[in-house]
Amino acid sequence: MPPFTTDGTALGASARAHLDAGAFGYLAGSAGSGATHRANREAFECHRLIPRMLTDATHRDLRTTVLGTPMPAPVLLAPLGVQSIVHPDGELATARAAASLGLTMTLSTASSHTLEHVAEAHDEGAATHDEGAAAHDEGGAGASRWFQLYWPNDDEVCASILGRARRAGYTTLVVTLDTWTLAWRPQDLDRAYLPFIRGVGTAIPFSDPAFRAGLAKPPEEDLGAAVLRWVPMFTGTDRSWDRLPFLRRHWDGPIVLKGIQHPDDARRAADAGMDGIVVSNHGGRQVDGAMASLDALPSAVRALEGTGVEVLFDSGIRTGADILKALALGARAVLVGRPYAYGLAHGGQDGVRHVLRSLLADLDLTLGLSGHRTPGELSPEDLHRR
Repeated sequence: MPPFTTDGTALGASARAHLDAGAFGYLAGSAGSGATHRANREAFECHRLIPRMLTDATHRDLRTTVLGTPMPAPVLLAPLGVQSIVHPDGELATARAAASLGLTMTLSTASSHTLEHVAEAHDEGAATHDEGAAAHDEGGAGASRWFQLYWPNDDEVCASILGRARRAGYTTLVVTLDTWTLAWRPQDLDRAYLPFIRGVGTAIPFSDPAFRAGLAKPPEEDLGAAVLRWVPMFTGTDRSWDRLPFLRRHWDGPIVLKGIQHPDDARRAADAGMDGIVVSNHGGRQVDGAMASLDALPSAVRALEGTGVEVLFDSGIRTGADILKALALGARAVLVGRPYAYGLAHGGQDGVRHVLRSLLADLDLTLGLSGHRTPGELSPEDLHRR
């Protein structure tokens, strides 16, 4: 018997029993009426796979390469902050579970643990993956780790955090564009629930020397003052395209812009020399009434044809079939968010691992049963839109 459900669409309801109302509302909630969140799921329902027969799909190979990094499957863990409200081990448990499967984790700036501690946990998990891979002769490269930036409006603090991330072995920078301020989120507002104002999800800035240098007392001695300095530093300030060179000066690896929906923005990302984009609406958490992320994907892919800029996707992934649909519409890989967090709520590291293994198994089986051997064989012709 599995420790809890293997149904990716039922994880949220199952996780509710393991979380208090504030934490569950923060994790599962959306902007405004929840229209965008619903649209994300409806878009997957509107696209249907067209299975093909007699394609010699007995053996599948999920491996791919994203931004030059070999990966065992076109699946990454999306950045998800304040994971300690879900489980005390938070990002440490997630990092170990992801790395044990060879999957790339994207660490949020709003982590409950420091960059360095999560990197250590990730290395611990990768060691168990290496042992398992050797035992099963799976081969393949070890898991990579990426870092997601909520862009501080203090350049010294931003540069310091980016430098720490590179030294700790984070290879790719994911810059979230759509959350420069928090949306109207009734689930959180009705409970006056915001972890950051209580110093939760602030481990990275509060441990940063450039940030601490601007405080009269360290956060350990005056939490309130540290919170009042950090919250307006990472939220409330929108940026412009001409600020992107700053990031390039302070990050020598690939840079990905997350939150792209409009094809013109995809083109501007290419013109700015970015390496990738994530077509995303933040899982419906930012703009109420926005278009489904899956519906925005094809035009973004077309806008970037021939540029070399890679297109990733998130918002609404729950099943292996969902992943196939996003790949068929042109995504290089997908990022999964809430499902693994629900697994974290159920059982910490083991819970995350269970959800990810279930999703990978579902992906592998559905890929083969739909008549394909590799993700690269998928195309829009494999879908019917209702």
